[in-house]
Parts: sequence; C-alpha cells; structure tokens
Amino acid sequence: MFELLQRVADRDPERTAVLTHDRVTSYAELVDTARRIATALHRGGITRFAVGDHEAAPVVALLAGASLAGAEACQYPPSEPSELSSLAERFDHETMVSGRHDLGDLPARVLTLDELVADAVPSSADPPATRPHLILTTGTTGDPRGVRHDWGRLLRGRDQTASGEGQRWLLAYGLHQFAGLQVLLHVFAAGATLVAPAPRRPREGLAAMRELGVTHASATPTYWRFLLAELRSDGGPTPSLVQVTLGGEAIPGPLLGALKATFPDAAISQVYAASEFGSTGSMRDGRPGLSSAVLDRGDDADVAFKVIDGELWIRSRTGMLGYYGEKPVDADGWRATGDLVEIEGDRILFRGRSSEIINVGGVKVHPLPIEERVSGTPGVAMARVYGRKNPMTGAVVALEIVLEPGSERERVETAVRAACEDLPAAARPRSIRFVDDIVTSGSKIIRRQDS
Repeated sequence: MFELLQRVADRDPERTAVLTHDRVTSYAELVDTARRIATALHRGGITRFAVGDHEAAPVVALLAGASLAGAEACQYPPSEPSELSSLAERFDHETMVSGRHDLGDLPARVLTLDELVADAVPSSADPPATRPHLILTTGTTGDPRGVRHDWGRLLRGRDQTASGEGQRWLLAYGLHQFAGLQVLLHVFAAGATLVAPAPRRPREGLAAMRELGVTHASATPTYWRFLLAELRSDGGPTPSLVQVTLGGEAIPGPLLGALKATFPDAAISQVYAASEFGSTGSMRDGRPGLSSAVLDRGDDADVAFKVIDGELWIRSRTGMLGYYGEKPVDADGWRATGDLVEIEGDRILFRGRSSEIINVGGVKVHPLPIEERVSGTPGVAMARVYGRKNPMTGAVVALEIVLEPGSERERVETAVRAACEDLPAAARPRSIRFVDDIVTSGSKIIRRQDS
C-alpha cells in the first residue's frame, strides 16, 4: 500500500491523491503522514490496531503507515459504540485510532491520529517482508469474520496497472469493505485521484460525480440501482462517466442495459472478487456473468474456477491467509464461494447466494430471478425478495417494493402479480409490502430470511 503512494509522490508530489468537497490531499502529504504513523507504531510497540475513522485521507494514511511498519490494521465499519466494543473484544484489539467522541468505555485504548503521531518524525525504513492486514466481511449473512491478508499478496501485479493520471475515481464502497480496498489499490497504483464523498450513499455519490468531476465509478449493483433512481427523480444533468464498474453482487442483465443507456460513452466492467478470494478478474463485454473460459485456466493459474453441484468454487493463490483465530488455509486448496450458478452456452450466470435460498415446503426458491422480474415492472424503483417464516410451509416468498415517484401502489401491485403469474407456485410472492427504502449492508441488499 505504502509503495504505491511513494511511487507517485516521487514523480509528482503535489498530484491530488484524495479529493472531497472540503479537502484536497496530495500524494506527498499521504506519504509524509504514513511515515510518521510508522514511526509512532514502532515507538508505541503497536503491532495490531483497529481504525475507527472513515474520512478517506486519514484512513489511507493509517493503512499505508501500518503496511510500512508491518503492523496489522483493521478498518471497522461505521457502527454504534456497542457494536465496535463487541468487535474489539472478538478480534482482540487493544488499540483503536479514531476521532469519534461517542465511544465511551471501549475495551480498547482510543487514540486520535494527532495523538498517535505527536512528535513522531517520518520513518526512513522500507516495508518489511511480512505485512499483515485484517479485513472484516460485511456480515450480510451473519456476524462479520476477520479475513487475514498480507499486503505483498494484495499488491501482486499492481506494478502492471496502466497510468490513470487525470482519472477521478468515486469511492462508493466503505473503506472497511474489501471492494473499497480494491478501489484504493487500483487508484493509487494508477496514480489517479480518489473522490470520497461522505456519507457514501448514492445521493452523495451522484453529487460528487457532478461537482467534483468524477470520471470513473465502481459500486455494487444495488448502489447503481439507487443512483439511477436518484438520477431519474432529481432531474439534474447526467454525469459524463468514461468507466462504470460493478461488483459485490450478482449483476442482472437489465441493469447493465440501463447503465449503458444512461452512460453511453462509458465502458462497463464487471468485477468478481471477495474478501476471502481476492480479485479474480473482470468482464468487459457488457454481458451478465462470467465467461465459461475461466473454467479452463489450468493448474498454473493464480486463480482457478470450477462448478460443483451448481455452486462456484475457487482456488486462489492471491487470496486470504485464513480467518482470524483459525488455522491458515491451503493456498492450493479449493473453497466454495457460496455463489449459485448455471452454465448457459459460453456463460456462467449467477443465480444467487446459497444462504439466500428460500425453502418453501421443500421446494428451493432462488430470490434473485424473482427480484429481477419484479424490478423490470413499470413503476418499481427497487425490489427485495426474501424468505419469511410460515408455520405451514416453513417459509414463503416475501417482497418489498420501492415505488417510482408518481406511481400508484394498486396499479404496480397488480402488474407485479401479473409478472409473476407464470412462476412456479412456490416462487410467487405471497407477501408484498411497499416501503420507502430497502435495507442494505455494505451497499448490498440483505436477502436472508426474516422471522
């Protein structure tokens, strides 16, 4: 992480690294702060710590400083103090760096960044051979787990990244997410600029696109759906993007078409990555899913795929070292991804997560195809399909809908039921509820079963 910043700072120290509405931070500033952080970590004997800040520039400096010092940093999600206290206990963090004033009595010592680096001179050391980093999963299917990585593996191949000078990349992910980290690594490897609005919601992202000259944006399909809805409702100008990237969830074909129609001059890419497996590659052909050619990469490939009983499996030599508190994983071992897929022709199409399957009287129902069908109904801005417990069948298919502005509830409900009429009986929504917003975690829709 540190060497990416240093490489650009050596060539062009005043180039903008991080841009917000309130602050411009150069590559040289980040390098100087990171070197002082490394000194402070060594001086304080801090080998592991949590990060409780979420402003991009300080977090980037803390991650870079930790990588330079060989200390293990872990970015926490923006949560209530009680949740942060629980995380600190679960992951044995005795130190947290945060500017928050509402944390109360945490089991960890809390330092501000200024307190950490007080009187620290910039370190002149080079990065060590071992540089651990801990990433938390988003917890969309349960409690977050700690995924152990090493910066050397995370940076593998980054020296081949093409120059991105002049590019402005929107940070739409949380910095605690693996996808957010991937955006950071790509931006700084390319020598580009990170545009980091706060909070990282679609409304603020759209404003940053318009006001801060964003040229490239990477986000989840859910984020893009919300952003398109925001764009339709506010009537403002459409940003001039040259790159649209999606990842983190299954990507429906209609969404790809809507993005292409909205941003006709933009290249559209799909990234498949996960906290455990790392980045596995991208598709740039505008079609849903992965090319079936990824199944033929061979034994020498760093990342290989196979499909077993309708589930995608991966062997990754650039992914995680293991989960926190558990034994290291075998770099040559195969692991299930939890993603359910079907092979159709030359394409691997995603059908949802194994944890999201709705068992309706013994019939397994995948929510994603239903959700795609409902989302294509006129008047529907967003939809969420999930399982709801039922004493007779164990579960039924439930549906939440956010209406497009000006749409009539009764008319939309009639159209949705008609759109689902030819589905198998178990897959037809039995409960339809209209809501103002869809619950998300890490800009992903939560589809696990409700009680």
